[in-house]
Amino acid sequence: MSKEFTARRLDVRRFAEEGAALSGREPVRQHERLMAETQGRAGASELNWSASGEMRNPRHVHPEIWLHLKADAVLPLTCQRCLGPVAVPLAVERSFRFVADEDMAAAEDEQAEEDVLALSRSFDLVELVEDELLMEMPLAPRHEVCPEPVRMQVQDEDFEQASERRESAFAVLGKLKFGRNQDK
Repeated sequence: MSKEFTARRLDVRRFAEEGAALSGREPVRQHERLMAETQGRAGASELNWSASGEMRNPRHVHPEIWLHLKADAVLPLTCQRCLGPVAVPLAVERSFRFVADEDMAAAEDEQAEEDVLALSRSFDLVELVEDELLMEMPLAPRHEVCPEPVRMQVQDEDFEQASERRESAFAVLGKLKFGRNQDK
C-alpha cells in the first residue's frame, strides 16, 4: 500500500520504509529567508529539489532511517567587491540519518560523519531544503571579474577638503590642557 507524502508534513519513517521520493520546483519568493538574502531580487529565480527515503537494515532491531536530499538554485546576491548584483549558483547533495529523538540526535551528530536529525511524523522537508541552501551560501559573494572597474578611492573632493580642515581631537585636547596649566 503506497501512501502519498507531503513535503511540509513528512512522515520520515514511512517515507524511508517505502523508499519513496518527492521533488519540487518552486519560486524562490516562496522562501522568506532566501528572499531576504537576495534583498528581494530573486522573484524570478527557481529552487529545485528532490528527496528520497531509504531504510537500511530493515530487519534489524534498530534499522537506519535515511533521507537523501538534492537541491539547487541560482540566487542574485550582492557582490562584496563592486556592490553590484552577482548570480550565485548553489547546489546541495546531502544525506541525513534519523534517530529517535533530539537528545539522541545531538549526541550522535557529534561523532557521526553524516548529519543526524530527530525522527518526526510531520517533518518540514521544504524548510530543510531552505536551511541547506542558506548554509551553502558564500560569506562574501563576488564576481570572478567585476563587470565595472572597482573604485578604490574617495571621489568626493569636498569631503577630502573638509576632513583636512578639521582639527584633530588630540590637538583640541592639548589646547585645553595647556590652557588649564596657564591658569595655575
